[in-house]
Amino acid sequence: MRTITTTADLAAFCEVAKGQPYVTIDTEFLRERTYWSKLCLIQMAIPGAGEAVLIDPIDGHAMSLEPLYDLFRHEATVKVFHAARQDLEIFFVEGGVFPKPLFDTQIAAMVCGFGEQVGYETLVKKIARADLDKTSRFTDWSRRPLSDAQKDYALADVTHLRVIYEFLAAQLAKNGRADWVAEELAILTDPATYTVHPDEAWTRIKTRTTSGRFLAVVKALARFREAYAQGQNVPRARVMKDDALLELASTRPTTVEELGRSRLLMREGRKPEIADGILAAVKAGLEMRAEDMPKVDTPRDQLQVNPALADLLRVLLKAKSEALGVAPRLIASSADLDAIAAGERDGPALTGWRREAFGDDALRLCKGEIALSAKGNEVRVVQL
Repeated sequence: MRTITTTADLAAFCEVAKGQPYVTIDTEFLRERTYWSKLCLIQMAIPGAGEAVLIDPIDGHAMSLEPLYDLFRHEATVKVFHAARQDLEIFFVEGGVFPKPLFDTQIAAMVCGFGEQVGYETLVKKIARADLDKTSRFTDWSRRPLSDAQKDYALADVTHLRVIYEFLAAQLAKNGRADWVAEELAILTDPATYTVHPDEAWTRIKTRTTSGRFLAVVKALARFREAYAQGQNVPRARVMKDDALLELASTRPTTVEELGRSRLLMREGRKPEIADGILAAVKAGLEMRAEDMPKVDTPRDQLQVNPALADLLRVLLKAKSEALGVAPRLIASSADLDAIAAGERDGPALTGWRREAFGDDALRLCKGEIALSAKGNEVRVVQL
């Protein structure tokens, strides 16, 4: 068990990794007290019985991660993660780089019949035929020194991953679904996936109110909160939670005294620099021109859904997903099906590999070109 804390040792390991067909990678991080994830530990392993190492950016505070980023750019070695999104965000924010080529075993497992959002522990049991020690699951990875038990736990996230990757890569070669995985990975390596623009932050806030003026204040408050949280590297909720933001969009305080009457704004949000920002945001929302006010998409419950067609689409999805060995929700959500039944033709279920797997037949069903029949437990597509 080797822990790397110097740039020279990291560079030496990464040079070895460049000579391998793949390397498995995982991270441990904290995000409870910050906007951006704090990287605490990196685990890496090379194939077979090759070396597995821990890279400690906390003990090695003077260590540069540039050798790792250079490995990420080395296209002869596949970089293997499980549920890579949060790991990739860390490396994109800190180093401005994405691993290439990339393989995510969670995505691969979903298209190989292991269900939706399958966990690492499940794959370890089903593919590697091993059990994970869960005792260090809730470790504070920023504390030092790390115990041997914590190090063992961390390394297990990349050592079993070697077996899982090799199995899933072979399955994809057999079932011809590598392109499906590639489509999903393209989303993971798109900078837009990890970039939250303050002007767009309001779209993440759930509200049933569609009043233009109300949404204008919501947008201004969300823009202030996002910009402040990013600039100060604090969680959004430390500035104000969503329920407090919506309360303020309704009450629209214009003075510190009025702001003080808020029931939901926490003490942190009453600090002068945040209070002033809130009041300025409310003012900006109230003064926003009508043409600049945000508009919401038609709510799902207002779509003119054909309920019988929606039910038929659900039966078709079930039949297709069972035949393919893919979780139904990976292909289409209930909302996606309702949208198709209401006549929408630009949803995710009608693009890319999902269209090939389900979308084309869904559209044919909507047009009356096919029907569904049942024989025993099997649902069949019938050409009309």
